[in-house]
Amino acid sequence: MQFRTRAIHVGNEPCPQTGAVVPPIYLASTFVQHEAGVWREFDYSRSGNPTRSCFEETIAHLEGGYGAMAFGTGMAATSCVMAMLKSGDHVLAGSDIYGGTYRLLHKISNRAGIETTLADSTNLKAFAAAIKRNTKLVWIESPGNPQMSITDIAACAKIAHDAGALLGIDSTFATPVLTRPIELGADIVMHSATKYIGGHSDVMGGVLVANTEQLYKDLYFVANATGGIMSPFESYLCSRGLKTLELRVREQSKTAMLLAEWLESHPRVTKVRYPGLKSNPGHELASRQMDGGFGAMMSFDIDGDFNETKRVVGATKLFRLAVSLGAVESLIEQPASMSHASYDAADRAKHGITDGMIRLSVGLEAFEDLRDDLAQAIG
Repeated sequence: MQFRTRAIHVGNEPCPQTGAVVPPIYLASTFVQHEAGVWREFDYSRSGNPTRSCFEETIAHLEGGYGAMAFGTGMAATSCVMAMLKSGDHVLAGSDIYGGTYRLLHKISNRAGIETTLADSTNLKAFAAAIKRNTKLVWIESPGNPQMSITDIAACAKIAHDAGALLGIDSTFATPVLTRPIELGADIVMHSATKYIGGHSDVMGGVLVANTEQLYKDLYFVANATGGIMSPFESYLCSRGLKTLELRVREQSKTAMLLAEWLESHPRVTKVRYPGLKSNPGHELASRQMDGGFGAMMSFDIDGDFNETKRVVGATKLFRLAVSLGAVESLIEQPASMSHASYDAADRAKHGITDGMIRLSVGLEAFEDLRDDLAQAIG
């Protein structure tokens, strides 16, 4: 079956008792057992819940993984991966990553004696050179946040595996519609389900997909022990979101392409970062690695300082000034003061997060209306 068909039917079998087309939401926190010490499929909702399992089955199938587990947020999912590490381990992460992941690695994981190195994952020679003897996890994003860099996932998988490490990837921007990292050698795929999977700015969630049974069991042990699970209602919303995921992502990607081309010709725009543009250094790789589209996220720089950039992002009428992304409504933000404010100032400068950078999440509005909104805001 094709992707959109599987997104609708896998994990969404009609209720066997009533015939309901949409599986019911199971709010129960605990489940009656037939015999002491002999467990049924579900016993306690932290360990497993029928509604959550429906969502997990669907996303695992779409990603081509062995199994999935759903969390209350994307950061809870990422934290589960980091919690598998121990004191003395080393994480090699790409330099173009979400600010929350940067904060987790540099200001939380370091307290447990876990060392982190950031390196440019688009420079494979330099990235491989940053591997250490104690590297246990390589963590990348593609497209990256907020530079929209494109990383060769298959090459990074080889780098990680040659070092005896796992490759984990935050694939939130791409979604399984455009990129399926497990097919390219990744071990763990993470999505902030708050974004495209939910798709309507009304749900918080995260998900991990593991490529093997043993890795799934290892991650599940941590998830069950720490308890940052997704609730039944959010699981239902994410299952519903998956059913329209492909349609939304492909339409949003088309509009994003048009906006990127328009921005590239704007006299006040000094740089546009979007992998669909032929001028983008990652365009050729993205054309091979992404399936029929380049996503709906982009960033660009204007010819103004920090305060002028703040003025522009606050002047739009359709683009909402807000963090997050991936929903039906378009969002705009200034990474230096918002999504990546948790970066140390020196690291922001080092990794190209300029005061003049603006990040867009393109929604489902008409291109012409979004273009006109940006035009009046930029001036």
